[in-house]
Amino acid sequence: MRFFRLLKILAVAFRFGLDEFFLGHERLRFLRPVVKLATFWRRLDRARGERLRLALEALGPIFVKFGQMLSTRRDLLPQDIADELAKLQDQVPPFPSSLALATLEQIYGKPVNEVFLLFDAEPVASASIAQVHLAVLQDGTEVAVKVLRPGIAPIIAHDVALMETGAWLVEALWPDGKRLKPREVVNEFSRHLGDELDLMREASNCSQLRRNFLDSPLLLVPEVYWDYCYSGVMVMQRVKGTPISHVTTLREQGVDIPRLARVGVEIFFTQVFRDGYFHADMHPGNIFVGSDSRYIAVDFGIMGTLTDEDKNYLAQNFLAFFRRDYKRVAEAHVEAGWAPKNTRVDDFETAIRAVCEPIFDKPLKEISFSRVLLRLFQTSRQFNVEIQPQLVMLQKTLLNIEGLGRDLDPDLDLWTTAKPFLENWMSEQLGWRGLTRRLGKEASSWAVMLPQFPRLLHHSLSEIRTKELEQKMSEFVVEKKRQNRLLSILVMLLAVVMLWQMLQ
Repeated sequence: MRFFRLLKILAVAFRFGLDEFFLGHERLRFLRPVVKLATFWRRLDRARGERLRLALEALGPIFVKFGQMLSTRRDLLPQDIADELAKLQDQVPPFPSSLALATLEQIYGKPVNEVFLLFDAEPVASASIAQVHLAVLQDGTEVAVKVLRPGIAPIIAHDVALMETGAWLVEALWPDGKRLKPREVVNEFSRHLGDELDLMREASNCSQLRRNFLDSPLLLVPEVYWDYCYSGVMVMQRVKGTPISHVTTLREQGVDIPRLARVGVEIFFTQVFRDGYFHADMHPGNIFVGSDSRYIAVDFGIMGTLTDEDKNYLAQNFLAFFRRDYKRVAEAHVEAGWAPKNTRVDDFETAIRAVCEPIFDKPLKEISFSRVLLRLFQTSRQFNVEIQPQLVMLQKTLLNIEGLGRDLDPDLDLWTTAKPFLENWMSEQLGWRGLTRRLGKEASSWAVMLPQFPRLLHHSLSEIRTKELEQKMSEFVVEKKRQNRLLSILVMLLAVVMLWQMLQ
């Protein structure tokens, strides 16, 4: 099955002329005349960006998601390609409305008009995994109904299988393969995709994020209506806002765009470091701006989580980075085991400084992140830094946030915006406030344990005394057995001597 899927990928790539992207490399220019002659019958009238978008749509949800991620990084792409890929954020071709209605009737076990007072058969948004219809509940509540694409699970399973094969080949054939851990990265991506196929999981993700930001002046998360939610359908509060990518419209509405960019950074770091639970698919198609200038988040299929250890390590690295303390960044990598224990910290520090120092004190519009990423990759390879699969979603989200900030306000200083937040967070975690908070958190447990302490201490001492007695008894038994064995041997020897004397 993987072989046939691979053939389809190659066929689609050839049909849309994607070989043009590979032949653009200097080392392959000599092949252009040969390919052009061999494919003289092929007509490629559409622009290359449109052909790439159509090819990704034809290949299915995983490839669409890849295009969505690329579309947020306009600094890494030519303008024409970035504009076309941006259409993948909310303009994926929908599946027929008849299929959506049939799916809902199968799930609810009754006609759609008996479930909803009104239901708009035409979708308002369509993505790679599902599409959204507007509806009204029987009590008049306006809602958004998200319906899973029929038959999407087998397609994703086939694509993930291909990715696993590709990851295995990368790990086996490429010198940096094992260090980059491609199979673990694919497993992490696959796990999140599996979550997206269950809309009950997405509904629970939405509900959790809503609790984290309840009454927040920064972010609005829609309410979930659980009585209407199943694995194949999710019903939530209808939210109204302007897509964040429509910057001109937002300016006309009087929205402070520079402030909006700064708030986006604050929301990201709040999710990561305060909650350890963050929206991991924050491309512009999933973000709106309300009439009160609050961010509005939708599509909660992919969420990232971080342990306390991950958060502490990341905060130390970010803060040291913002303070230009490259030695601390290098030490933190070694302490966390991401770099080998025998790494020379001074050499690692020098390499990190060479990558990061040129980009400080510059707005986003003046930073070539493609060059920075390339140099970071070269540095990690030089010092055998291992990729951490559990942070892949965080890295992807950070790229999305940076790309979003660039589109909103190219003059945004990402470092200056984030540094005060991280300093405050570290103070809360490691300072007196952090100590007081942890003491308060543990107080309820101590209130239960303290009255039991004398009994627990007595029980523990009794156990120790019992174990000591058991050990002494065991030693006594062993010694007695040894003495009995010696006595038996002596008796036998004495008997032999007496028998020998009687026979003389």
